Amino acid sequence: MKYFWILQCLRGSYCTNSYKIKPSIRRLLTSGIAMNNSLGVAPIIKAEPTRGLVDEPVKLEIAHLVPNQQVTLHSQLLSEDDDRWMAYAHYISDSEGIIRVSQDESLGGTYTGQESMGLIWSMKLAPDNRQEMRLRKKDMTTPLTVTVSVYDGWISSNFDKDVVLASAVLERFYMTPGSTRLDFKEGRVVGTLFLPPGPGPFPAILDMWGGGGGLFEYRAALLASRGYAVLALAYTGHKDVPQSKEVFDPKLSYFEEAFVALNNHPKVAKDKVALVGLSLGVTIALLMATQLTNIQPKCVICISGTHLNIIWNGNADVIEDENEALSKVRFTEDGAMIWKYLSNPFTNASKFIVPVDKIRCPLMIICGEDDQNCPAPESADEIKKMMKAAGNDHLLTTILYPQTGHLIEPPYSPHFRITKFKMRSINKTVRLLWGGTTKPHADAQEDSWKKILAYLEKYLVHEHPVVIQSNL
Repeated sequence: MKYFWILQCLRGSYCTNSYKIKPSIRRLLTSGIAMNNSLGVAPIIKAEPTRGLVDEPVKLEIAHLVPNQQVTLHSQLLSEDDDRWMAYAHYISDSEGIIRVSQDESLGGTYTGQESMGLIWSMKLAPDNRQEMRLRKKDMTTPLTVTVSVYDGWISSNFDKDVVLASAVLERFYMTPGSTRLDFKEGRVVGTLFLPPGPGPFPAILDMWGGGGGLFEYRAALLASRGYAVLALAYTGHKDVPQSKEVFDPKLSYFEEAFVALNNHPKVAKDKVALVGLSLGVTIALLMATQLTNIQPKCVICISGTHLNIIWNGNADVIEDENEALSKVRFTEDGAMIWKYLSNPFTNASKFIVPVDKIRCPLMIICGEDDQNCPAPESADEIKKMMKAAGNDHLLTTILYPQTGHLIEPPYSPHFRITKFKMRSINKTVRLLWGGTTKPHADAQEDSWKKILAYLEKYLVHEHPVVIQSNL
């Protein structure tokens, strides 16, 4: 008898405006499921793996939903800077009440389409959070903790005010079990050394970030989890690093010392050291490969940088005189700075150009065609011309990604189109346009990481594979 009254209300009989039924409840009741035992089974999220490396995809499945139910999947994490990041997507369950994220399409949210990792790479800062920040892991010994939740219906805000149907926690690590993190200080050289599990010796990588300074370890930690001994090198904007004039001396002695120290480490395979650089780190890597005759890198990987020698005068600051730079700096409509044209078009003065025609090891260049921070794609074209004229272009591999910006990070990292940036030379924080469109940029990060790992294995390992499963 009780179901008679429910059905009459659903049909409009015996029902007034004071007793409206939510559409989701109406769907549940009319489906017939409310009348069998499955009503007592709560939805669940199945995640595989729940603990893994940040470059490993996660398979998500939501079960025990009502057939053809509209739901919202929501992900969030709290960074070490107390910034809240989130993403969400709208799905409809299948005839069995299941959503398979790797197979089904998101119909709305921070991403759309069939995207198995969209809840990670499409993350944005929450609306009530400070904006235009980057998500950069600081403590490599702890994971990024991502909470995935399911909500009834399609919602786009106020998630904390709605009822969670199910949730699961994902732990995303940069360090695989058994790997080691060591503070590195030898002579003047400062950095962090990451070693894979096992006795070694391991092929090695000297990892150099850009002119923003400091010491960032997450790419090095992740590469070590894939079988390499990696030294994340501090070279500017760090309290223990010598002044710029000493670091960026014409002989590049600081960087030569770093390479030699890494090459001589007891857990490093002798003479199997590669260089990886991003942004300003590209310039330094190219200078090392062409100017330092006492070192022989096995290969060089350049990400989002140029062959312009901006440190020729012992200073790595892109802008020293703000008033002088304003003639070349461009701005977006909302006031973000575009630095790409500070050094474009290129000068013909030899002291400003790295002589890439002297490179004698394999060189991989990765850049985005929408890089708004530096003329990386234009530089890649010039490098190709120079190496072709010198007859060593057979050593060159160039990969350009459309709609991709400057900050090409490890896979599934959020896309940062505009962020705040501290300029130490003038002690000022500005807003920088890095470029890129979220989906193509995310695709580029995933694809370039695979190509980087394959390139390192080809030229740095040769006789044995180095890829290690996380087994977390």
